[in-house]
Amino acid sequence: MNGAAVKARELAKMKRVALALLATVTLLFVLARLQHGAGIWGWVAAFAEAAMIGALADWFAVVALFRHPLGLPIPHTAIIPANKDRIAGNLAAFIRDKFLATDTIVRKMRAFDPAGRMAVWLQQPDNAAMIAGKLGSALAGWLDFIDDARVRRFLAAAIRARLKDVDLSAVSGRILDAMTADDRHQEVLDAALARLARWLDDPDVQAAFAAMIVEVAGKEYPKVLRAVGLVTDTEEFSRRIAASLVRGINGWLHDIGDDPQHPRRQAFDESVVEFIERLKTDADLAARIEAAKRDMLAHPAMAEYLNGLWDDMKRWLRSDLQRADSLLATRLRSAAVAFGAALAANPALHDSLDDHLQSAVVALADDFRDGLADHIESTIRGWKDEDLVRELELSVGRDLQFIRLNGTLVGGAIGLVLHALTLLATRAG
Repeated sequence: MNGAAVKARELAKMKRVALALLATVTLLFVLARLQHGAGIWGWVAAFAEAAMIGALADWFAVVALFRHPLGLPIPHTAIIPANKDRIAGNLAAFIRDKFLATDTIVRKMRAFDPAGRMAVWLQQPDNAAMIAGKLGSALAGWLDFIDDARVRRFLAAAIRARLKDVDLSAVSGRILDAMTADDRHQEVLDAALARLARWLDDPDVQAAFAAMIVEVAGKEYPKVLRAVGLVTDTEEFSRRIAASLVRGINGWLHDIGDDPQHPRRQAFDESVVEFIERLKTDADLAARIEAAKRDMLAHPAMAEYLNGLWDDMKRWLRSDLQRADSLLATRLRSAAVAFGAALAANPALHDSLDDHLQSAVVALADDFRDGLADHIESTIRGWKDEDLVRELELSVGRDLQFIRLNGTLVGGAIGLVLHALTLLATRAG
């Protein structure tokens, strides 16, 4: 049974009790009158008569709050529906001024210590997991309602606009500047030389490389090879020359790698420095790089790639959120716990959050108070009279029935007092 039904049942029960008490005192009054008020019946009659008057008066008063008693249009009855608009305005103003005053809200908020409570709450693993789960569920649901075509266009346009605004030449120069600081480019060169040298140290690689030289030379310079063949076997001699070339190249690579002052290193250094400077200052090179960037952005393959970014991201998000060990959920959970720990350990962050919340409350309080008051007033004004009466009667009607009970009993007691005073006055006379 819902709350309204329970209230209605309790109200009906109290009305029956009040009515039963009225009927009881009425019956007593009738019996006392039949006995002509002799002896003790005089006291009963006095009690019952006053109790009936009290019960009926309080019944009238209670009913008059909500409706016209017995349906009669008696003035100043049905007070609540007749004054609904005034009640709505007064109630809205009372709540606005007494409960939602800015200083009251700020004081309550400070006493509540939202940042401190949040810090404690977020550090509980179950709470952090709940937040991660709720956010993950919200994101998973959000993915189903996204206009994919619009997001694709937005994402592609945003990336294109960002890339168009980038001075690729200057950015590349700054990046290379950072990469070459402290001779880090020489470390890259060392790694490349060492790797290439190790590769050429392999006899099989040397043989394959030599064979490739012979094959290329045979196609490009056959006359040279035939001239060499006058001295010895062309194929065998060519192989020997190629193998010597490979060994020479390999030795040269080792020499560069082992000698920090090797001329080739210095030449590499000069080339890098010159290229970086050109990236920064050469307008022609910058124009060529810009033209290449525009061509790249205009290429259909780039458009296809950009359009596919959102699909790839969405597919990954959906797949990750469906897993029990979701990476995103794990990161969200860790972030929640970390933020809670930071709030607890950092008084400045704690105070800053409280200050920001207070500033937000102060900034929004007036609009919120007025908006809520207008909402309360317009809502009450919009109710039908019978709806308002029913809601109020269900809320306070049961307690109002005690007024009828008290009126009956208090009225009877007053009747006894008046009867006693009457007897005293008669005897004294």
